[in-house]
Amino acid sequence: MEDRALRALLEDVARGAVSTEDARAQIARGSFEDLGYAKPDLDRGRRQGVSEVIYGAGKTAEQIAGIVASLRRNGEKHVVITRLDAQKAEEVRGMLASEDAEAFAYHELPQVGVVGDVPEPDGVGYVAIAAAGTSDLYCAEEAALTAEMLGSRVIRLYDVGVAGIHRLLAHVDEVRGASAVVAVAGMEGALASVVGGLVPCPVIACPTSVGYGASFGGIAALLAMLNSCASGVSVVNIDNGFGAGYQAALIDHVGRS
Repeated sequence: MEDRALRALLEDVARGAVSTEDARAQIARGSFEDLGYAKPDLDRGRRQGVSEVIYGAGKTAEQIAGIVASLRRNGEKHVVITRLDAQKAEEVRGMLASEDAEAFAYHELPQVGVVGDVPEPDGVGYVAIAAAGTSDLYCAEEAALTAEMLGSRVIRLYDVGVAGIHRLLAHVDEVRGASAVVAVAGMEGALASVVGGLVPCPVIACPTSVGYGASFGGIAALLAMLNSCASGVSVVNIDNGFGAGYQAALIDHVGRS
C-alpha cells in the first residue's frame, strides 16, 4: 500500500469512519497482488526501502512479464530481473506493455534485465566493485548493476587479482574511499583478504565458480573467504553478485533519511 493511501486509511480509522479490523484487512490486501503463480510484494519498497527484485531462473517468460506488469502498474519505477537468459529476455520484451518494452534493457554478460532508467545516485559515497579476473566479470557486473539500480554510484575495478597485485595497488585510493567494496574472485579467492587489509570500510566477498577442478565450482574460494584473517570481511554465496551488490548499496545508504 502506498504511503498516501495508508495515511488516508489511518485518518479514516482515527475519525471512526473505518474499523480497525476493516483497516487491517485492507492493508493485508494491499500489500501484494495475487497472480495465481506469484504474489508480487507491493509493500516491500516502503517496508525495506527496495522494491521486489525478480529472480528469472525457473520462471517462464509469461510469469516474468506478469510480475513486471504488476509491479509497474502499482507504481514501481524500476524493476530488476536477475538470472535472465538472452532468449527469455526477448520473449519477456515481446510480452510487456509498449511503454514497459521501451523501458526494458538487457545486459547479456550478467544476465540481468532492467525495466526503467538507472536512478540518480543518492548514496553517501560510492561502491567499488573489484573483480580478480576477466572471467569473474559476469558476477561482478551483476553486483555493479544491482548497486546502481539501488541508487549507488559504482566504480568498477576489473582484472585486479592477486596474481598481479600491482594492478590493485594502482587503485588503492579508490578502494579506500568507498563506502563498501565488493571483492569478486574465483580460483583461491585471495582478493577479498587483500582488499580487507587495505580499506577502512566493509568488504563483501563474493566467490565465483571460476577455477580448475580443485576449486570445486567455487567452494574453495568460498571457504577461503569465510576463513579470511582480514577483519570487516563478510561473505555471500557462490556467484551471488546480486546479494553482494544489494548489501553494498545498503551500506552506501546508511545515514540517509
